[in-house]
Amino acid sequence: MAATVLPLHPVVHRRPPPALAPPSHAPSMRQLCKDGDLRQALRLLAARAAPGRPPPAEHYGWVLDLVAAKRAASEGRQVHAHAVATGCLGDDDGAFVATKLLFMYGKCGRLAEARRLFDGMPVRTVFSWNALIGAYLSAGSAGEAVGVYRALRASELGPAPDGCTLASVLKACGAEGDGLCGREAHGLAVKRGLDRSTLVANALVGMYSKCGMLDSALRVFEWMRDGRDVASWNSAMSGCVQNGMFLEALDLFRRMQSSGFSMNSYTTVGVLQVCAELAQLNHGRELHAALLKCGTEFNIQCNALLVMYSKCGQVDSALRVFHEIDDKDYISWNSMLSCYVQNGLYAEAIDFFGEMVQNSFEPDHACIVSLSSAVGHLGWLINGREVHAYAIKQRLDTDLQVANTLMDMYIKCSSVDCSARVFERMRIKDHVSWTTIIACYAQCSRYSEAIEMFREAQKEGNKVDPMMMGSILEACSGLKSISLLKQAHSYATRNGLLDLVLKNRIIDIYGECGEVCCALHIFEMLEKKDIVTWTSMINCYANNGLLSEAITLFGAMQNAGIQPDSVALISILGAIAGLSSLTKGKEVHGFLIRGKFPMEGAVVSSLVDMYSGCGSMNYALKVFDLAKCKDVVLWTAMINATGMHGHGRQAIDIFKRMVETGVSPDHVSFLALLYACSHSKLVEEGKFYLDMMVSKCRLQPWQEHYACVVDLLGRSGQTEEAYKFIKSMPLEPKSVVWCALLGACRVHKNHELAVVATDKLLELEPNNPGNYVLVSNVFAEMGKWSNVKEVRTRMTEQGLRKDPACSWIEIGSNIHTFTARDHSHRDSQAIHLKLAEITEKLRKEGGYVEDTSFVLHDVSEEEKIDLLHRHSERLAIAFGLISTASGTPLRITKNLRVCGDCHEFTKLVSKLFERKIVVRDANRFHHFSRGSCSCGDFW
Repeated sequence: MAATVLPLHPVVHRRPPPALAPPSHAPSMRQLCKDGDLRQALRLLAARAAPGRPPPAEHYGWVLDLVAAKRAASEGRQVHAHAVATGCLGDDDGAFVATKLLFMYGKCGRLAEARRLFDGMPVRTVFSWNALIGAYLSAGSAGEAVGVYRALRASELGPAPDGCTLASVLKACGAEGDGLCGREAHGLAVKRGLDRSTLVANALVGMYSKCGMLDSALRVFEWMRDGRDVASWNSAMSGCVQNGMFLEALDLFRRMQSSGFSMNSYTTVGVLQVCAELAQLNHGRELHAALLKCGTEFNIQCNALLVMYSKCGQVDSALRVFHEIDDKDYISWNSMLSCYVQNGLYAEAIDFFGEMVQNSFEPDHACIVSLSSAVGHLGWLINGREVHAYAIKQRLDTDLQVANTLMDMYIKCSSVDCSARVFERMRIKDHVSWTTIIACYAQCSRYSEAIEMFREAQKEGNKVDPMMMGSILEACSGLKSISLLKQAHSYATRNGLLDLVLKNRIIDIYGECGEVCCALHIFEMLEKKDIVTWTSMINCYANNGLLSEAITLFGAMQNAGIQPDSVALISILGAIAGLSSLTKGKEVHGFLIRGKFPMEGAVVSSLVDMYSGCGSMNYALKVFDLAKCKDVVLWTAMINATGMHGHGRQAIDIFKRMVETGVSPDHVSFLALLYACSHSKLVEEGKFYLDMMVSKCRLQPWQEHYACVVDLLGRSGQTEEAYKFIKSMPLEPKSVVWCALLGACRVHKNHELAVVATDKLLELEPNNPGNYVLVSNVFAEMGKWSNVKEVRTRMTEQGLRKDPACSWIEIGSNIHTFTARDHSHRDSQAIHLKLAEITEKLRKEGGYVEDTSFVLHDVSEEEKIDLLHRHSERLAIAFGLISTASGTPLRITKNLRVCGDCHEFTKLVSKLFERKIVVRDANRFHHFSRGSCSCGDFW
């Protein structure tokens, strides 16, 4: 809302000039000044001068007003010199002319000359003081204006402030945010009865609004009552807008209309701003229609209309308004360019910029800011450099906002170094500059540089805010540094930076770093938790293997009255898939259907993952087939699902269908496909698709792709071929590749090659307990018990611990977990009796004989047999048989690979007890039925 323009103090009437009037055919001084003819006015002023008889003071006043209007400082100095030469400043009218000179110098921005003139004035009237205050105010030096007012108040011989004085100083107080001085001026106005002046009252409303004291502003406004004019209403509405009270501003506008006041251009602009902020498109259109209906020349309001349509997302309407503007100024062009950018039409914004240039519009800093933003969103680095070059050529790059936007543009174009160079060239850096460069490094995985830049920002005295802190937390997350994370957490706590968004992010990062207890402590300390808080903690549990806790917390969230959104549901579906809890999965699926969540994107992909992870391929296929829009993530999820269940040929068929529909496979798609080939003995197919990935799709394989091919060759018994493949890799093989080879060597008894893989694996990942377990098992199968002891000793010395084997089964809505030799279950006695019964039946009717080669401990045969009988999956099977009706399928999950003896045991159980048993181990799914397994004894 535009501020009310303060009228000039009324000119004091002077005595008529003693000089004779000019000839009637010559234009008068007043007429020349009215016509804006400064040259002729100056000539006439000079002609009127005579020794001892200066021109009339009114003539000086008219000429100086014209000089001020034209900002003609040079001509103003000539008039000043003329007044001094003629002695005009020394007579009775000297104060009047001096005041006019002060006013002129202020309008021309010549503050030093205005001050010198004021300081040399022998007599200072209230008009002189007002002129100097106004000069500083016009030049944007509100603080100096307040200082002059204080000097006036402190002067014993100075005149008393009048309404114009107070109106000016109140405006200055508002600009400075000096509410204390503003209140003092208010008190003086009340004391002298000047608060009844509409001019002063309006200034009071404006001052209180700008100082953030809207209640005081509105009290003054309501007190005015009959003294209100249009400017009063505009000031009150402007105050509401400045303080974010948009609905209140709209209410004031309706009251103004009801009171019979007509809108002016300031009213229109203010109300349109309200409509823009509230996205009140209909109100904005009504105002537009009213302007058209009354035939108002609304060029002034067009820019505001354009902005309103832009913020309401009505680009076409904004463009129509733009084309209706007869005299387009910088604001018009920049507003339309900004409209395109704000509404995501970045290419159109660049085309519009071309139109601007064709219309001889010279881009300014606002234009460069919008253009840089558009180029950045498009990721067009070359065009971005062109914009940067233009900014340098026009010396616009020194503008702080331009430089900050250029930095952001380069970040979006993935050019970190260019962004850093812009930062280094900046002479003046503000808080946004430092925040941007820190975010740049954090987002581009240059975490150490982000931390270093943060320290530099602190040394420079920059204030850290939640946004900057968020980037530092991102860096801590990338570095996986618990120490740095705790330091950042403590710093943010000490400095009061932790809003709910940051607290949620800290829970996330503690979870990513494996610090579940720290994450839980923050979660429990939060009095107010939003859906993001709950989801962060659920993810923390799920990502750290605490799947049951994640599902329990999901239930607690619902009990707390928090309705899960799609993100929370996707998170819990991942936990359910890991736990293989089909009952819980169906409950969540039902919730999605009842809640009418769109079955697309990440939701449908997570459902496919969940059903396949719970062993229900039929449901996974149904969800997949019902999805209307299948993206690469959904196709990949289905390929991965079929691969996990050993359906390699089906996975290939799905991959072909995906390509035929025009969806391009990505790295993850090929990884899922190679995994499927690996678990289905599809050696040639696996080689073919790795070659296709490189030659046809132009994708560079990851270490995991090569590991899949090594696994594929190794599982097929081609361990030497797998080793040759490793040596031919264009990348230096990492632990995942050697781990695949070692696993194959263990299965196929290639002990010589196993030693090579062992050395490489422990060299590359000396702190991974899983590697030591695998190496220990290989040595155990080779009978090298001294090596086994040595490996286990190294594990103990390094504080590494093997994850204990465990299996779990879902009965009803409960998950029952078992570990080897477990006696903790409430039905333990019945379970062990049932297991003994099962084993005896398998021996008598199925010819079962324990294969103790799978017991990798240096103990007696009897002890080995006893260890086999107490494996966790057998306890889960026994409990499943005594807890379910005959013929009910059993679904069991194990955290490690199923051993060969338990695999044979489960095949016989499925045959003799006529049960379908689905077992998910660390590698894949095994579907046991009628004495055989879907893996074909290949896993």
